[in-house]
Formats: sequence, C-alpha cells, structure tokens
Amino acid sequence: MPSIAIAMGDPSGIGPEIVCKALAALPAAERAECVVVGARRFLERADTLTGAGLAFGPGGVALEEAGAPGEAAVRDAEATATGGRIAHACVARAAEMAMAGAVGAIVTAPLNKAALHMAGHRYDGHTELLRHLTGAPASYMLLASERLSAIHVSTHCSLADAVAHVTTARVLDTIRAGDAHLRGLGAARPRIVCAGLDPHCGEGGLFGERDETEIAPAVAAARREGIDAHGPVAGDIVFRRAAAGEFDLVVANYHDQGHIPIKLIAFDSAVNVTLGLPIARCSVDHGTAFDIAWTGRANPANMLAALAYGRRLAARRRAAANVV
Repeated sequence: MPSIAIAMGDPSGIGPEIVCKALAALPAAERAECVVVGARRFLERADTLTGAGLAFGPGGVALEEAGAPGEAAVRDAEATATGGRIAHACVARAAEMAMAGAVGAIVTAPLNKAALHMAGHRYDGHTELLRHLTGAPASYMLLASERLSAIHVSTHCSLADAVAHVTTARVLDTIRAGDAHLRGLGAARPRIVCAGLDPHCGEGGLFGERDETEIAPAVAAARREGIDAHGPVAGDIVFRRAAAGEFDLVVANYHDQGHIPIKLIAFDSAVNVTLGLPIARCSVDHGTAFDIAWTGRANPANMLAALAYGRRLAARRRAAANVV
C-alpha cells in the first residue's frame, strides 16, 4: 500500500512538472511508496516535457484520477476556474485517502489561490482548505528546514488582522502544536522561542503592549506545562539566534515574519507542514510559478524535500499505529 499521496496541484502551474521530475529522481523503492492524485492528461504531458520516462497506472506510478469537466479550458500559466477545480479535486481526494487510512501522509504541489476562488472554493490556501476538509478545529503552518524552522500564529490575513490574532490563547496553542510536532519526530525537549510582535518587544509599552500582555503570558503558561519555551525575543534578532542553533523553532506572529527568514536561508529545502489536522500533510514552500510553467525549467528540489519529510510523517503514523 502506498505511504504517500501526492496531490498534483494546479495544472496551469509547475505542479505536474515537479511531480514528474521528483518521482524520476527517487529510488524505485521510494517511488513505489507514492500514489499521484491528479489528472492523467497533465501528468503525461509533463512526463513528455521533462523526459522523466514514467508511466502512470498499472506497472508504473500508482495514479488516483482526479480531474474536472472541461479540462481543455485549462490554459498554461494562467489562473482558470477549471484549473482551480482540478487542484481542489486533487487535494480533496488525497485528504479523503489519508482520512481513510489508505496513505500515511499527503504531499501537495502548489495550487493558485485566485484559481481556487474562481472555482468557488473560497479558502486562503491549502492550510485553510485542509482544515475544512478534515473538520479540524484549528490548524497551524510550520515551515521546516534543517537550519531554521518557524510556526505561525496567523498566516493568510491582513497585517491588521494578524495583530488581532496575537492573543495569549492562540500563541499558547501554537507553542503547544510546535512542541508536540517536534517531540513526535524525536526531539526530547524542543527549544521554542516566541518572536516579538512590536519593535524591541514594545520597549516597555512605548511601541505596543501585546508582547507583554499576550505573548509573555503564553510563554509563562507553556513553561508551567513543561515546554521549553522562551521569549518574546525581538523580531530583529530572534531568527539569527535560532539559525545559530540556540532554538529549534521560532513562533512567528504573522505570515511574512516567518516566511522571509526561512525563504532567505532555505528557499529550495524548506517544507510547509500543516499541524493540527487529523492527517499528516506537508508541501513545497513555493507557488505555482506561472512565469516558468510548462517551460521545463522548474526545479524539483523543494518537492524532493517535501517527499522526504512526508516519508518521515508517514513513518511516524505507522509507528504510532503499531504502538496502539
């Protein structure tokens, strides 16, 4: 039985290409652990484009068909409603397989948020969509790389709304989610640090109060629970300290606070992991790259990193099931 379901992503983007390139680069045994959830039309076209030499279906790479009516309406490097419907169908089917226990983890290629909305699926991205599909009460985005990792208090919302999300309850839940995830991957006592929200953590209230009134109490509560939590530490220094090895995970308060340093340090190797779901899911940490879609120039390095992380998540699920 396959361990990983790979959702193809938006067919107008680089998803089909990086899926084919990554699968071709895997050892045969690891490729046999994968099932691709997608539309054959685009996967076979990508296979021809890349010269991957794959076959999809019996005797080749396992394929779970997930398309949409009117596939001919999809246009290269352009957001379309049909592309959004196909991307949604891929994710929904992969999530359904994981919920049923047919796979241990899902790895998603990028979708386009505008296309998703055009198709009538008004979610801000994979994280929110998967939360809806699985009925999870909360979800968290974690960007993981060898040198630096960050989990986010909020993700796809305006900066004004993000500030409002920085509450003691949400920060504490985010710390707990990050701690549980790292412990599940083998860390005995992960060192977690909260980034400050305001300049100099508010400078004693001169530049804002949430660092003192919301973040610090969350850190104190986490420490009382036995979590090795620290902070808040000023946002202009916390990532440097973490990258130097002082901390295992940074709690970032909003999307760009966490994404910018991670992408600066580990653009090709960072993996997007969704926590809080009843299934295991990770993804590439980039978009559909319409500027190079269907040119053969897409780099599969990030997909390979996501598949490696997905194998770790699937193995963790298997081990937990065996214990039970």
